[in-house]
Amino acid sequence: MERLQIKTGGRNQLLDVTEQIARLVRPHGKDAKAVMVYVPHTTAGILINECADPCVAADILEHLEMLVPPSASYRHSEGNSDAHIKASIVGSSVLVPVTGGELSLGTWQGIFFAEFDGPRSRHVYVTFLS
Repeated sequence: MERLQIKTGGRNQLLDVTEQIARLVRPHGKDAKAVMVYVPHTTAGILINECADPCVAADILEHLEMLVPPSASYRHSEGNSDAHIKASIVGSSVLVPVTGGELSLGTWQGIFFAEFDGPRSRHVYVTFLS
């Protein structure tokens, strides 16, 4: 297992981590058949979506904000209930096939770290499956 350190700069943010993960996958060459990317945080997530047009990430964040606003009648008293809900919607892991030491993503796909309670210093775990 490998670990990435991620530093976020805003409360809600999608960071494209595709190349960082690809760099971790390459040394494993033909041994890895898939990679699991996991976020061990309750107010962050990981997702796969279009990485060619940055408007897609902006739209995702904007509409998550509309679906789950920061101030509502939440019972959780730490002020980050919306972050917990957004992280639950997005999910905490993705599984990506690996072919010949390369991520087998679609043409427009990228892997994004989703921050919902930043700015923070976070970790992403990358596990290789053979």
